[in-house]
Amino acid sequence: MRQIHSLTNPVIKSLRALHERKRRKAEGLFLAEGTRIVTEAFDLGWSPQHFVFLEGREDDTMVKRLIRQADDQGADVISVSEAVLSKLSRKDNPQMVLASFAEKWAEPSTAFAAQKGCWLVLDRVRDPGNLGTILRTADAVAAEGVLLVGECCDAFSVEAVRASMGALFNIPMAQMTEAAFIDAARDYKGAILGTALPASVDYREAEWQEPMMLMMGNEQAGLTPALMAAATGLIRMPMLGRSDSLNLAVATGVALYEYHRHIGRGQSGN
Repeated sequence: MRQIHSLTNPVIKSLRALHERKRRKAEGLFLAEGTRIVTEAFDLGWSPQHFVFLEGREDDTMVKRLIRQADDQGADVISVSEAVLSKLSRKDNPQMVLASFAEKWAEPSTAFAAQKGCWLVLDRVRDPGNLGTILRTADAVAAEGVLLVGECCDAFSVEAVRASMGALFNIPMAQMTEAAFIDAARDYKGAILGTALPASVDYREAEWQEPMMLMMGNEQAGLTPALMAAATGLIRMPMLGRSDSLNLAVATGVALYEYHRHIGRGQSGN
């Protein structure tokens, strides 16, 4: 364990730089903040590269446990001042701990080889808050994983990790181009349901089954025509007021829980 109070320290500067997508991509690392999220990562077997905590909190029960786990896993354990932690967090009221982890990606072939459950397919999702919220919902219904198609926002941005509330560490994620997805979809044995405004089937009347993929489109444009053509079925959600669409994370939650209602395999929870 070591103490760092300077913002110009090379390690602190490198950790601060992980707020930038290009640096995360170059380093293959990302940041997670807060005792709940970091604890979730540790409990799920993710090993940190760095573990940073607010000086004076080393005797806190949760922080002490995390320090021990980080040290056991060979992480660089660092005690910092509140000023340094605030800069690392970029929040006015930073939480007590922060850690860096190596990114993990599943092979896209895993989604197409699944024999049960639901893989969620997100087409060009742009808002990291939406993505993090969707990951949290996917985890809540025990989805098999999330497949990002096309130019999506960074799944490991601080905003996405924060919004996922730790679900990112439990949900496999894969990524591929639209062309590669459409090519692989031709041989997929399960159902592929896509949400689209032109769809004629109410989501409550769709043929939910497993294995399946649920495709959700870009926040502004929805699914591309090519992805809609790749679907085995299209569903819509009724708009009864003046609004003509739902927020992507909300729509995804509605669809995933409808899937869960039909194919819950006896799972239950709050």
